[in-house]
Amino acid sequence: MHFTERTWRPHYEASSCIIQLTSGCTYQKCHFCNLYAQEPFRLSHLSEFEADLEEIKKYQPHARRIFLTGANPFALGYEQLKPYLLTVRDYLIKCQTIAMFASIRDIKNKEPWQLRKLRAMGVNGLSIGVESGDDETLLLANKGYTAQDILEQCRKLEEAEIEYYFVYMTGLAGNGSCFRSAENSARLFNQLNPRFISVTSLTIFPKTKFFDMVQRGLFTPAEEKERIQELQILIQNLQIRTHLFANSKSNFYPTAAYLPKERSFIIRELQNIINTVSEEEMQRYRSTMQSLE
Repeated sequence: MHFTERTWRPHYEASSCIIQLTSGCTYQKCHFCNLYAQEPFRLSHLSEFEADLEEIKKYQPHARRIFLTGANPFALGYEQLKPYLLTVRDYLIKCQTIAMFASIRDIKNKEPWQLRKLRAMGVNGLSIGVESGDDETLLLANKGYTAQDILEQCRKLEEAEIEYYFVYMTGLAGNGSCFRSAENSARLFNQLNPRFISVTSLTIFPKTKFFDMVQRGLFTPAEEKERIQELQILIQNLQIRTHLFANSKSNFYPTAAYLPKERSFIIRELQNIINTVSEEEMQRYRSTMQSLE
């Protein structure tokens, strides 16, 4: 298989076949991220892609779902994606779904008819790192889009019947501002239909813009208990049916729930952690994290 550098996929794609379509990131300007700093954006040659499909066919000929790796393969234009997507079924005739990471910016460059065509080719299951639905937080993190952009672009996906998932990041708004981010994000998400909301928590690593801002006194990270309270507020205000996963390594206490059915349970569960675990213990956990792998 033609993998370069590290390979990332969401935990809910654990059963999917993994194949590289792109490597690196087209943006590399988010203030919290340095994952792809040394990895220029690159599209795999079609010959490499076909060779990898041949290998998957050898070991998993009945694969029904594949996940295309790269920070945001959906950044590719419609005409660039088309030959790769059509090639999948030449090798995996039972493949029903092609999933990948995407950014709100990547949806903007596609017309509604192109999204419908991509859906017909099997694209379904875009993992979108929106991080927040609050404009001040999005600006602070330098995401390159607004809450209104999230609303408009995800409605385009819904019209094309493309399933999508959100990644939300607690702590991103900084100390004292996290509750605002949670409330505004819930207000935005309630107007949309993400099937999953995966929650991570901001961890500041060296060689990121946030790291420099902390060193210069321009950004104060949120305390750990504030982050858990932020998650509680997000859950309390979400009025849509969705699966929420806050079980990545970046979360001090991993948990998951189906909303709204398990809303009360997960809020009580998180409150128990707030009541029984000290801030110091939570911060020690954060300080020992060397990466998100």
